[in-house]
Amino acid sequence: MSELVIYGSYGYTGSLVAEKAVERGLDPILVGRDAQKVTDQADELGVRARVASLDTVADRIDDAHTVVNCAGPFSKTAEPMVDACLDAGANYLDITGEIQVFERLNRRSSEAEEAGVTLLPGTGFDVVPTDCLAAHLAERLPNATHLSLGFDTSGSLSRGTLKTAIEGFGDGGAIREDGKLHQVPSAWKTREIDFGRGWRTAVTIPWGDVSTAYTTTGIPNIEVYSTFPDSTRRTMEAQRYLAPLLDTKPAKRVLKRLTDRYAEDPSTEERADATVYVWGEATDDGDERVVSRLRTPHAYALTAETAVLCAEKTLAGDAPVGYQTPASAFGADLILEVPGVERTDEDVWAESEADADSEADSASASASASVESDETDGETTGDADDVDGEVIEKREVVDDADDDAEMADEDADTDDDGDAGDETSADDEDEGEDENEGKAAE
Repeated sequence: MSELVIYGSYGYTGSLVAEKAVERGLDPILVGRDAQKVTDQADELGVRARVASLDTVADRIDDAHTVVNCAGPFSKTAEPMVDACLDAGANYLDITGEIQVFERLNRRSSEAEEAGVTLLPGTGFDVVPTDCLAAHLAERLPNATHLSLGFDTSGSLSRGTLKTAIEGFGDGGAIREDGKLHQVPSAWKTREIDFGRGWRTAVTIPWGDVSTAYTTTGIPNIEVYSTFPDSTRRTMEAQRYLAPLLDTKPAKRVLKRLTDRYAEDPSTEERADATVYVWGEATDDGDERVVSRLRTPHAYALTAETAVLCAEKTLAGDAPVGYQTPASAFGADLILEVPGVERTDEDVWAESEADADSEADSASASASASVESDETDGETTGDADDVDGEVIEKREVVDDADDDAEMADEDADTDDDGDAGDETSADDEDEGEDENEGKAAE
């Protein structure tokens, strides 16, 4: 039994993964809900096709060795597919970047170990490059207590990625502090970072590494940053106040329909020309600090490369059973196996107070309030929300605590139209994308 199944293969990102798999000499079975689309795609690529929804997929993967799930949002599709994989004894991979999906699948590690199955979510841009960089930094500074990651990129987003962002309205941001996940406002902190092409302004984002990098490294304090145009940063800061209006099914439905009508997926030329700059910093409780950087291809192109690379290694029997992250499964140098990726290291020992201040986190200047770190005015509220068994404490904007306390903590329900998200929606697999490399394409 050595079959590779790609579920949700005809969405924007799923199609890139399927094409890359065939290019690498694999013979995947393409599976999706829409019989016409999946058979047309399979005929074009010269591979096999099967028609199945999440309700019927278990019967269609009983001969699979490894399944790559490209159908999002993964908050809806991951666990049903994992159930099917556990029943079939098949390994599960996906390209999610959803924090709660990582947390949920991590809690199923023992179940997967008993079944002899690997659970490996996040094999795309989110989170392969940052997870590998986190592992590399932990190797360079074994006593690290704080980890900051980030990326600087440009380019447009696919329709599915935009829909994932819409689905996340109201969720706010996320960090890990003292080993626990904390919900924070959008664009909670601002920092000037040299990603490798000069200093850029970046803000915190709810990236999957606040879950996966903790699993990979055990470093208890983790934040992830990304660059955005000034107008987008202002929109993110305003989102904390608009969230109650936008975080409704009618509003999301309208926004998704507008996305379908007006948004365009990144072109082949855009994918070929873009470069992503990834940055990471680890510090300890003393004065030691290490920095490493990556240069990678376009986020969507990288996702196709890394998803297929992880599938190849899993098919070869190289993936440990149970829940894994990309770096825990295949090591910090996994990302260096992708053509066009470069890694550089920088040592900063016993930096001066002035130097430290110049690179220290600054409080983000929001539309009407200053958000500050724990050492200044930030505070953790007395209440906490239990999201799928994981306690996530809320960290609020001091002057606007009442507004931020309204941020949603739970995954939105699927509406009748189907919520396309990361790669391909369970109800609309041809339109969705994966949110992980999706944001990165910005």
